Amino acid sequence: MKKKNVVLDDKAMNRALTRISHEILEKNKGGADLVIVGIKTRGIPLAQRLQEKIKKIEDIDVPIGELDITLYRDDLQKAVESSEPELKDTKIDVDVTNKKVILIDDVLYTGRTVRAAMDAVMDIGRPSQIQLGVLVDRGHRELPIRADYVGKNIPTSEKEIIVVQLDEIDASDQVAIYEK
Repeated sequence: MKKKNVVLDDKAMNRALTRISHEILEKNKGGADLVIVGIKTRGIPLAQRLQEKIKKIEDIDVPIGELDITLYRDDLQKAVESSEPELKDTKIDVDVTNKKVILIDDVLYTGRTVRAAMDAVMDIGRPSQIQLGVLVDRGHRELPIRADYVGKNIPTSEKEIIVVQLDEIDASDQVAIYEK
């Protein structure tokens, strides 16, 4: 893979997450009845950062959770044939019934991950609403899914890959475009 360019550095990423935090609070008229759920892997640290920012803005603790969608993937059969699917724990310690669940992921691409995440959340409880926040929307949807909160829209070609690096996992914060 050949690196093309960095589209979000650490400062731009921080600004995007601060903006998303404000948008979440504005759209939902505060933080009551919200649950922020990060989709594994990089959605979890993003959800934690949003929780911290909302705490600074409104001085409320919005509960967060971690969602593993492995068993909900529509390509699970392919994954099973190639290897054993790796299960990571889903950890949502609050009842999502009648709450506004905000799913958080790093990149929105085809929409299939989000569809799987919605199925997983619905198996846990019946939220009053499911919203979606992503750091990057790169286009190329295969399902009628759109994000409510977007850090940055980055139109890409099918030959490009978006790589999100987060300090908690990768020891740096940046979003870059690579060519396959």
